[in-house]
Formats: sequence, C-alpha cells, structure tokens
Amino acid sequence: MSASAVPPVPVSLRGQALLADPRLNKGLAFPVEERRTFGLNGLLPVGERTLEEQVALAWAAVEAQETLLGRHVRLRQLQDDNETLFYAVLSAHLPAALPIVYTPGVGEGCLNFSRLWERPRGVFLSADHKGNLAAQLEAAAGKRADIRLIIVTDGERILGLGDLGANGMGIPIGKLALYTACASLDPAQLLPVLLDVGTDNQALLDDPAYIGLRRKRLRGEAYDAFVEEFVGAVQDLWPGALLHWEDFANRTAPFLLERYRDRLPSFNDDIQGTASVALAAILAGVRARGETLAQQRIVIAGGGSAGCGIALLLEQVMEDEGLTPEAARDRFYLIDRPGLLTADMQNLTPAQARLARTDLARTDAGRDLASVVARIHPTILIGVSGQAGLFTEEIIRTMARHCERPMVFPLSNPTHLAEATPADLCRWTDGRALVSTGSPFPPVTHGDLTMTVDQTNNAYIFPGLGLGVLACQARAVSDGMLQAAARAVAAQAPLLQGGLNMLPPVTELPQVAQAVARAVAMQAQEEKLCPPFTAEELEIRLTRMHWAPVYRPYQAA
Repeated sequence: MSASAVPPVPVSLRGQALLADPRLNKGLAFPVEERRTFGLNGLLPVGERTLEEQVALAWAAVEAQETLLGRHVRLRQLQDDNETLFYAVLSAHLPAALPIVYTPGVGEGCLNFSRLWERPRGVFLSADHKGNLAAQLEAAAGKRADIRLIIVTDGERILGLGDLGANGMGIPIGKLALYTACASLDPAQLLPVLLDVGTDNQALLDDPAYIGLRRKRLRGEAYDAFVEEFVGAVQDLWPGALLHWEDFANRTAPFLLERYRDRLPSFNDDIQGTASVALAAILAGVRARGETLAQQRIVIAGGGSAGCGIALLLEQVMEDEGLTPEAARDRFYLIDRPGLLTADMQNLTPAQARLARTDLARTDAGRDLASVVARIHPTILIGVSGQAGLFTEEIIRTMARHCERPMVFPLSNPTHLAEATPADLCRWTDGRALVSTGSPFPPVTHGDLTMTVDQTNNAYIFPGLGLGVLACQARAVSDGMLQAAARAVAAQAPLLQGGLNMLPPVTELPQVAQAVARAVAMQAQEEKLCPPFTAEELEIRLTRMHWAPVYRPYQAA
C-alpha cells in the first residue's frame, strides 16, 4: 500500500517532539511540505530520502556490526527511533533479521538489557506498585488506546537462560515485533508488559546496573494476587484483548494458563506455541513416511512446560486418530532430571503425572535417555532439556538402526544449548534423519546434497494464531484451535510436495500467518467460541487489520 492510498493522519506534535516519537518519525523521509507544517526546518538537513533508501542504509548499518549483540542493539535502536522504518527493514530482510530480533539474538539482548537500556518501551509493573496497576497501564498506553494484544512475562525463565528478572522485557518486545512483521498487526495495538516481582538471580541483585526490583521473587498468595490485579486491569481497560503469556517458570506457567484461559483470550507460547509448531513438523514428517501419529513411539527429553505441552497436544491428535486416551499416553516416554518419569515418583506436576509411565517404577534400572532409546526404539526424539549435547552419537545411531527415517528435534535454545547439531545428526544417520531445531543453524551438506535446516520456530504459529483470534473475536484459545494452526502449517510443508523440509521457508512466514489465521478463526467458529461470520466477512476483517510499513501523509491536528 502506498502512502497516497491512505488518508492523512492528524498529528498534533511539532518539531523535536515529533522527531522523538518513534511511531510518527520519518527521519529524512519527511517531505518539504510536512517539514514546513510541523516546524522541522532547521532540525533536519535539507536532504531527503525515500523509505527504500532508508531501508538499504539501515540494513547496511546492521550488517556492519561485528557481533550478534551489536546487530540486535542496532535494530532495537532503529525501532525506538523510527518504527515504520524498523518494520520495513524486517519485511525486506525477514530471514536474516529473524534470528537478530528473536532467538538467539533476543537472548543476547536480554542478558545485557540493563546495560543497554536507553528509552522506555512497554510497561514495567512493579510489585511495589500493587494496587495501582490499572492506572499505570492506562497511563502507559492510554485508556482509549486500541490495545488488542499484550505479551507479558515475569522474566523467571527466559529461553534457556534462567531468571533474568526485569531484563526479560526483551522477550515481549522481540516477539511483538514478529506479530507485526509476520501477521501485519498494527504495532500501535500491541503492548509488551514486564511483571517485575523481583529476581532470585543473585548476580543481578548484586549488579549496580540492574534496572529491576532488588529483592527476591514474590511467591505464593502475594504473587497470585499481583497477577490477578494485572489480569483484572487488562479486562477492564481492553476487553477482548489477547493475553500472550511468555517465559514464566515451569511451576507457574501451567497454573496461570489454566486459571485465566477461560476468563479472557489467553495463550502461553512456551506450552502451546512450541507444542503446535512441533506438531506441525511432526505431522508433515509422519505423512511423508506414509504413517500416522498414532503409530509413533516418542521420547521427550525435558519434562517442563514445553515438553509436557508437546506431549499433551500430540496425545489429543492420536486420540482423534482412534487411540484411547490410555493407548495414546502409552506412546510417550518423558525424561527429566531424575530419568524416565514414573507414576510412583513424588512432586510431579499435574502434566507430568498424566504422562508418567505406570509400567515402570522409579527404582527400576535403565531409566536414563540412552537406556530408554535402546529399549523402546523411538521413531521421534524431542529435546527441550536445555542440556547441550544430550543427544549423543551412541543414542542417535541406536535410534537410526531401528528407524529408517528417524525424526529428531533438538529444540532447546539459544543455539549453544541445543541437544545436538544438525550436522552431527545428519552424519550419524547417513543423512536419513528428519531434523528440526529450536534455534537457527546453517545448511547441512550430505554427499552432493545441501539442505537448509528446519527451525521449529514458534513464529510459524503465534503471529497467525493471534491474528485469527482477533479477527474472529474469539473469547478463548482452545486446543482445537492450536491443532488447526498446526495442520495449516503442516499443509504447506515442502516435504509433502517432494521437497526436503518439514516446515515452509522463513520467507513465507507472512503467507503462513494468513493461512493459520483463517484456520484458527474457522475452528473457533466451529467450536462456537466467537460470533458467527461468513468466509467473506473473515476476509474483510483480515484485510482491515493489515498494517503495512509505509509512511502515511500527515496533516496538522
């Protein structure tokens, strides 16, 4: 969409205040007439640039940075200076920009967030301000602001990096950027929120540069009351907004999702997004093998929220394929720090207890990963353990001896925490393995064939899911909607059309988001979770929600 195709935007800011507003700033792309109208002459040099020229120069500046952190910082600075240009850069260079604004670049950004902090973005809600959260949200976003999607974290389990406290704000900022870059949601309608309830990371508490609350984490009833006040404020200020929960601890995330998923549209990306994109890749893989999901034997290394979320969603699909709940559950082997989880173990979470083996006891030998793989001959191996190198050559070769095309998913991130590298997996299986990782890896060469590596990236799911939920005005996010999202992604797998990959290329993420949105909305309507609509009405809504990174013409308000 060109700037001439949209009506002028009323703008009340002038001069330096206009240049300082990242949503309105155009930099050297302000035309002569707008420079005169808004008092910019003298504040800007007389030279003008097009948006295309700005994109080329901005990307060159990003590429000139020698480190991943430097590239991440440069893009974040651009976002805080000129949002339209920032999103134009992402759109033009999405495959290269994705690992900078998202994993693994966002992990580097979070580790250094306090030292790099320059300008406010989003809302930091401190436990010290309990009782005043609604007023702070309203002041930060404006009560009349059309906030439609919020990503919230308390920073306790950032990627595989642990408790980063207030530094975790980098995650909501980064992921919201993908809602716009992939699903074309208006960034003015998106809000990142950090619940600052302290940190148990002593290194942060001792760091003079740390910007968060300097005390141990709030726990128990006080924590629950703080989160309840936040959710209540969101419901009052922006009814119908989608609440995206991100990087909460394993003991907290399932509880919060269960508590709030029926009160307002709620989605936990670590539990549901990871499960949905893993399901998409797995569905493509088993279909390419001419099999069903119900035929698989699945070992999951990592019994946290991500591992349990993957297993429970896969279990539902197996039941849809005809297995009883008991038979479906029998297809899974969940391994955590104590080894294979069994029903007689103490202190299991509800999800772990559901998936724990009933045919073995905690005192049985051979409960480590290598022994389990050797005994049950899995067809699918999933890693969400955060333990680099956990998938050893012995384990993978054992698996490959009993499965022609083993599916291996080292999903832990950032990159240095991956359970195995794609190059090793390819070598250990003589190129037979179907591999998808949690972080980006370079292409792998086997013989005369060079293959791009699938990344089981949640960006295949959450942007389209959010778009679909908002387009149909769903009042909840159901498991059926997550399955619909996964099936929409799997349907576009190159592997099913004679290609090599289980997931579409990253260049197609915007098209994937549209397909996911339609599938999610139609499923919500089938489950009566939204007002009825026709297919034509849905297309109109999706078109109206489309935001493009172009400069709009301004007129004085």
